[in-house]
Amino acid sequence: MEQRKCAVVTGASSGIGREIARMLSLEGYDVVGIGRDFTESDTSFRRIPLDLLDEKALGNVIREIKASGTVTGLVNAAGVAYYGLHEDVPEAHIREIARVNLEIPMILASAFLPMIRENKGFIVNISSVTAAGPSPHAAAYGATKAALSHFSDTLFAEERKHGVRVINVEPDLTETKLYRSADFTTSADEDARLVPGDVAAVVRDALSSRSGVCIRSIRLSPQKNKIERLK
Repeated sequence: MEQRKCAVVTGASSGIGREIARMLSLEGYDVVGIGRDFTESDTSFRRIPLDLLDEKALGNVIREIKASGTVTGLVNAAGVAYYGLHEDVPEAHIREIARVNLEIPMILASAFLPMIRENKGFIVNISSVTAAGPSPHAAAYGATKAALSHFSDTLFAEERKHGVRVINVEPDLTETKLYRSADFTTSADEDARLVPGDVAAVVRDALSSRSGVCIRSIRLSPQKNKIERLK
């Protein structure tokens, strides 16, 4: 009997991560979703509540997943952002941004890569459109996303000969909890914001390309460029 494919998805308790986890489940994957707080009931995939910044707990979860079977794919969708002039962003927030957005994806990729390579699987990194240029009032966030995009490119260069796909996705303004610390939010205009399902759909399409083709980078933007300022 052919072994079912398994995918690990971080940030799976909400937003883009949750939609990708649901999509992969529908595509026939056994999904292990890691998230900080699963407040909504969702039985479409296995859920592991975890604070990714808890090094000991993260190590235990990695070992548990590896011991329970093989891993075909990894989706690094967890992310955090704090907004404002860089000098006003507390040191603790800078460290959190760097660890969640860059350090943890690199650690997870290293941990699961041997299995992914064996299965000719995939790694999807959810970066950001801010990786492409200056990001005023989100300097640390943009810097980590630029580094994540560069990491994706380099990892593909290392692993392409083994059949591993590395897909870097750079969404623009998306209706998620990412902006909860900002003085703005996404527009109510549907043409001026993405929704998590949009990102999940392009990941699905990228993974469905024929063997031998890797869609390496995807940048998504709403048709209109508009936000709403909070009072």
